[in-house]
Formats: sequence, C-alpha cells, structure tokens
Amino acid sequence: QVQLVESGGGLVQAGGSLRLSCAASGTIFSINRMGWYRQAPGKQRELVTDITSGGSTNYADSVKGRFTISRDNAKNTVYLQMNMLKPEDTAVYYCNRVSNYFYSWGQGTQVTVSS
Repeated sequence: QVQLVESGGGLVQAGGSLRLSCAASGTIFSINRMGWYRQAPGKQRELVTDITSGGSTNYADSVKGRFTISRDNAKNTVYLQMNMLKPEDTAVYYCNRVSNYFYSWGQGTQVTVSS
C-alpha cells in the first residue's frame, strides 16, 4: 500500500518562505509524475505544480515564479520550495501522483501565511 507523508508546513508572514517535503513508500516512485496539490477552506483541491519522472515541471499561474518543485528519486521524496508567500497561499498542501487514479491521500501539511 502506498503511503504519502507530507511535512514542512507552518505559519509564516507574507513574503516569507517554506520548504515542503513529501516522502512516498510502497511504490515505484521514480516512474510517477508527482504533484503538489492544495486545498483552502471552502475550496476544491487544486493542482499547483507537478514534475515528471524526467524532471520536467509545470506550474499554475498563481504560483509561477514563486514556487519550485523538485524530486529526489533515490529518497522517494518530492519537495516544494515556496518563496514570496502570499496570504492566498494559505491551504493544506498534499502530494500525490498526477493520474486518473490517485494514491490514498496523506494527512497534508498546513501552510498559513499572515498578512
């Protein structure tokens, strides 16, 4: 069974930075296109960025130029470096593969950006 464990969230002031990590177990991690998703209160979960097995990346317009996704296949881990954070980035952040079939969702990590 695949397990995803997100960490690294916290409370930060606007303009600050955080680095999130997502450790995966129970899967051949390296072949998966992995993404970071977020869900703000009262809103649907959205994909904000993803990275292919080969390292190609995509970003939602709302985070382009501020967030950077990366992965370490040897460690089965995907990272999200978030800079210049804004209050509208406040959400629970999750990782999962980008597919029609998701793995079971982890608990996520809360990111709160104060103005």
